[in-house]
This record gives sequence, structure tokens and C-alpha cells, in this order.
Amino acid sequence: MEKIVLTLLLTLVSIVGIAQDQKIDPKQSNAEIFSAKSGTLIEKQFRKAGKIGLTELKIIKLTDMISGQSISALRFELEVSGKYSSDTKIASLDIDEIDALIKSIQVINEDVFNFPPENYTEITFRSRSGFKAGCYWSKDQWKPYIQIEKHDRKSLVRLSKGDFLTLLELLKQVKEELK
Repeated sequence: MEKIVLTLLLTLVSIVGIAQDQKIDPKQSNAEIFSAKSGTLIEKQFRKAGKIGLTELKIIKLTDMISGQSISALRFELEVSGKYSSDTKIASLDIDEIDALIKSIQVINEDVFNFPPENYTEITFRSRSGFKAGCYWSKDQWKPYIQIEKHDRKSLVRLSKGDFLTLLELLKQVKEELK
């Protein structure tokens, strides 16, 4: 009887240990998860898609050279210089998130920018990886922004309404290229 209980206990402990090893970080895009797979040989191709201020947009195509599988995503890169060093802030948006971001910017442009709220208001789109885009009401006007990395104020990019609409057009072009 003790052997059966001990065997069941060891089996349960090893199943829990294996399950914990296979957890996926919920703060990663599908492209980031794909590129982090172990036992793969990943080729990464980067193609410039445009620029909004200092933020570069790139299309990244990831290919597993062993299986032949591939996935594409949109990558935002922002070079942030400090007093003694520089850092690149990066976010990746999957294809389905690009569609959602396009719709979000369209709603903001058509429905939000035209109506001033009575109170301080924030409108936010958030991706799986923590990328944010939106606007907030301050000093009697809407102020659009993107934030490349979650909880990182240095990755916050304030945009003009014109830049926000340029971002929308770039996103539409990227969507067409990724079809």
C-alpha cells in the first residue's frame, strides 16, 4: 500500500513539475513565443515599414528552418538614450492585434476626438505583449500616445493627432503586406 501511495505521489509531483515548465508567459506575442521555442533554428527577417517620430515600425518574419513553419508580426522599436547608456524598447504585435489596433484608432479618430468629456478620461488599446495605444483628455484636448513597453515611462511616445492618423495609415499598409 505504501508503494502505491509513494508511486502516486511521485507521479503527481513530476506531472506538476512538467506542467510548470511548459507555461507560456502571457505577456508575449505569438511571434515572441514562436521565436523562443527550444530545439528550433529560427531565421528572422526585418523589413522597414515606416516611422512615427523616433519610433520605427518593422515587419518581422520568423521562420523555423527545420519545420518550415513561419509567422509574421509588426515590431515597434524606440531607441531611448540616457545620460550614460541607451536602450531599445521593443514590442511585437501579432496580425490579429494589428486589425484590433486599426479598429481602435479608427474609433478614437471618429468617435472620441470629436467629443470632449466632462472629466479626465483615458482610452487605451493593449496588446498581449503590453504595447499600448490610445489617448487621454488633458488641458481641454485629446492627447494621443503609444507606449512600447508596459510600465516603462521611457517608452511612452506622445503623438500629435496627425501622427496618430499617420500610424493608422502605416498599420493599414502593413496589414495589406501581411495578407
